Amino acid sequence: MIKFAKMHGLGNDFVCMNYEKIGRYNLKIFSKFICDRHFGIGADGLILYSKSKIADFKMRIFNNDGTEAEMCGNGIRCLAKFLYEKKLTENEKVSIETLSGIKEVIYELENEKIMLLKVNMGTPQTGVNKLQVYTPRNYNMNQNICKLLFKIQDREVVGTFLSIGNPHTIIEVKDIKNYPVTKYGYIVENYKYFPQKTNVEFVQIINESNIKVRVWERGVGETLACGTGAVASAFAMYKAGKLKNEINVELKGGVLKIIIDEKKDEVWMEGPAVNIFEGEIDL
Repeated sequence: MIKFAKMHGLGNDFVCMNYEKIGRYNLKIFSKFICDRHFGIGADGLILYSKSKIADFKMRIFNNDGTEAEMCGNGIRCLAKFLYEKKLTENEKVSIETLSGIKEVIYELENEKIMLLKVNMGTPQTGVNKLQVYTPRNYNMNQNICKLLFKIQDREVVGTFLSIGNPHTIIEVKDIKNYPVTKYGYIVENYKYFPQKTNVEFVQIINESNIKVRVWERGVGETLACGTGAVASAFAMYKAGKLKNEINVELKGGVLKIIIDEKKDEVWMEGPAVNIFEGEIDL
């Protein structure tokens, strides 16, 4: 029997497990089974945690198609909440090793209860990462921003590529409610530019401090929320001169606050995490 916690960050849901308990399994097959909503527990992703030699803990995150992601903003908040509530850490902040580096999570507490979690997401990479994007001929390095042109059936779509450890392509739209996210999300995710595929964010600017975002997650499909996607969307529009440095990002599952340090370009993400239920699974 393996213990687990089912958690979510704004509806983006995860199964959280101790890596040491399941290390003997093929993790690609294991994560697909666990995340299956009919035959497994059901989730957008599987979070595995363990001790780290360079931080307080280590996190590995697998999408529900079995692929491993470099980082997950909603997932790391869920894991941080789990670690605190299980008394695996008693500090007011925790460092977590990920494939995209060490991330610091700060707990906002009230009577020892977590009210909010703040994550230092670091500085997004706005240039070309050759492991994540092939540079096409129409590549534009204006102000160190990577603009990409997608020729998709009935139209041409322009996107901004950047990395939050994991790859993101941001597309600004005028009517996010009626935009064909499923159609264009799938095509852009699998476009020839991206050797490891890409997450896709569709962004509508409301004003200088508020945006609406729909997320097509690599290896998952459209989700209710994505932490790194919220960061990528806010940062891309901020660098384009369209937003202030404190942005409310409205996703289908709720709102995340993104704060950009204007001197360092360092980004902080603020949001909740919820423990839905805990249980054991017999494998």
